[in-house]
Amino acid sequence: MSNRQELIAQLYKDLDSVTTGAIRFLAARTSRRSFLGRFGVFIAGMGAIPLLPMSRASAQTPFPPPVDSVPEVNGVDDIEEMGDVKSCDYWRYCAFSGSLCSCCGGTLTSCPPGSETASVAWIGSCHNPTDGRNYLISYNDCCGKGSCGCGCHRSEGDRPVYFPSKSNSILWCFGANSHAYHCTLALVIGHADSNTAQ
Repeated sequence: MSNRQELIAQLYKDLDSVTTGAIRFLAARTSRRSFLGRFGVFIAGMGAIPLLPMSRASAQTPFPPPVDSVPEVNGVDDIEEMGDVKSCDYWRYCAFSGSLCSCCGGTLTSCPPGSETASVAWIGSCHNPTDGRNYLISYNDCCGKGSCGCGCHRSEGDRPVYFPSKSNSILWCFGANSHAYHCTLALVIGHADSNTAQ
């Protein structure tokens, strides 16, 4: 045997003897019931760790950036709109799946009364025929009420879904107080061609 193999064999023997000694010491001084009781308290205590107060980045309110440092997205605030916002053929709905908030008591950008915006969304890139530009559209679900009518399903340029979290056909009411789906917003967040968002 080489020195390396002898050293490894000796380490295994030492580890075995230390482990055996520790187990015998523990067995001589505790009963099975006391061990299981202490182990149960330890496991229950580990479950309470997430409840402890911690400094979480998501709970902290960031300072607003200076006005000069906010990137300008030219044309997003004053987009020329054309068409019926209550129709599935409206340009912002190119990657849309769900009910239109604009015909459920809300608008393109605000939830109907009694519902709240979910904190997660999916993104699409839609072509505005009025100005000939492509825009990034954020589709946010409004949650907290029962589903309303005006259902649309357009998935232009859709690819097969290999990850369910990248699908527009799943429930996106995570982070809301209620998981009851009501309708979906279509918010313009930037130009798709420059890849700049506000």
